[in-house]
Amino acid sequence: MTHLQVQDDRLSAIRAAFPKEGLFAEKEWLLSPDAFPIGKKFLADLEQLGHRLFVFQRACNQLYHLSVKGTQPTWIARYLDAGKPKELIEFSRRKEIRNDVPRVIRPDLILTEKGYIIAEIDSVPGGIGLTGWLNQTYSTFDGNIIGSANGMLEGFRSVLPNGGDIVISRESATYRPEMEWTAARLIQTSKSKHHPPLWRVVSAENYEPQDGRTVYRFFELFDLPNIPAIENTLRANAEGRVTITPPIKPYLEEKMWFALFWMHPLHEFWRRELGEKYFIKLQETIPYSWLLDPTPLPQHAVIPRLEIQDWREAAKFSQRDRELLLKVSGFSPLGWGSRGIALGSDLPHAEWERRIEHALATFESNPTILQKFHKGTLFEHSYWDPNSGELKTMKGRVRLCPYYFVESDRVKLRGALATIAPADKKFLHGMSEAILVPSSLTAGV
Repeated sequence: MTHLQVQDDRLSAIRAAFPKEGLFAEKEWLLSPDAFPIGKKFLADLEQLGHRLFVFQRACNQLYHLSVKGTQPTWIARYLDAGKPKELIEFSRRKEIRNDVPRVIRPDLILTEKGYIIAEIDSVPGGIGLTGWLNQTYSTFDGNIIGSANGMLEGFRSVLPNGGDIVISRESATYRPEMEWTAARLIQTSKSKHHPPLWRVVSAENYEPQDGRTVYRFFELFDLPNIPAIENTLRANAEGRVTITPPIKPYLEEKMWFALFWMHPLHEFWRRELGEKYFIKLQETIPYSWLLDPTPLPQHAVIPRLEIQDWREAAKFSQRDRELLLKVSGFSPLGWGSRGIALGSDLPHAEWERRIEHALATFESNPTILQKFHKGTLFEHSYWDPNSGELKTMKGRVRLCPYYFVESDRVKLRGALATIAPADKKFLHGMSEAILVPSSLTAGV
């Protein structure tokens, strides 16, 4: 059989396996007969990254509570609570959920010439069902898929081991089909055939909690005012009648953690809590970030690495010096996807200046971070061009999303979704012109 016939057969198998209900509402992507190749050394690093990020998130949680208590600087909690409703802040501090951290960790990795950079960590990640389906489908012709055929399902089962309710808001409705596929597959593959646990996908807007159930939260916390029925669920969580994961902790979902990681006054905290080795490793992969805090500096002080004394000086940067990302930090409809991101070098000077001014003016209610931009390196990957009906090769940049599940204090890599976007795209989020494939261990890469 020729290489072309093999690829045609693979594409036929992928199309035949596609769920009738789809996986993303009104979303499409380019198909490829090949998984994204990952070498042995890179895979070993990816497997270790999960535990590093778990320790990092646990340290973030601890730092917030120490700041609230006053044993770490109080400005940390003030930054993290900015713009949040008082009731939500109080709920997030409840002692019953004090030590809870997300059970699913998905970083967005931009693959660069030197390795990778963590663009952000998503606490409520989409793509779980999609990656599960891709892993199952590609495993029929590729025995080296990262996480294997059922890894994603087993990982998610560990989050809801006795069944549970996957509660999705209208805001997140795009992802409902993939979570319905996941719930159905969990029931089908349950070891208890006579009375399998029940996994349900339900609408957040009219959800009624049932005692003893675990709730997998698939909605953003800024969206709570649009979910009036959520009060009952929060009360049930506070009274210990239901468990909610990811926990109701808006402070953990802020992008500003990367800026706090780089702040000099906190270096000793991070070094102690992460350990020297993890601290150094994360310094290699977390992009340098700043908080756009308008507080005036003393005359002798400068903003580190930018060597400016006032953020308004940044508004005067030349295009070459504006290889910087502006990102809304979190509690906002602009805080997820690529909605609240702008690359300085892509903006006209007047627009860059306007955005800096806006970020400073809204800091107290909607903090913004500035982050060093790292350009992804180019890869070549085959794909099916639906317009020409031919197999082609794309030169593109890769966003790799490894999915880690915290399973009894062990962190396991259960799959890695690769989004290969055309070379001219700056933000590597899902799009119809991108290739979406699982990752596979490949010798010699």
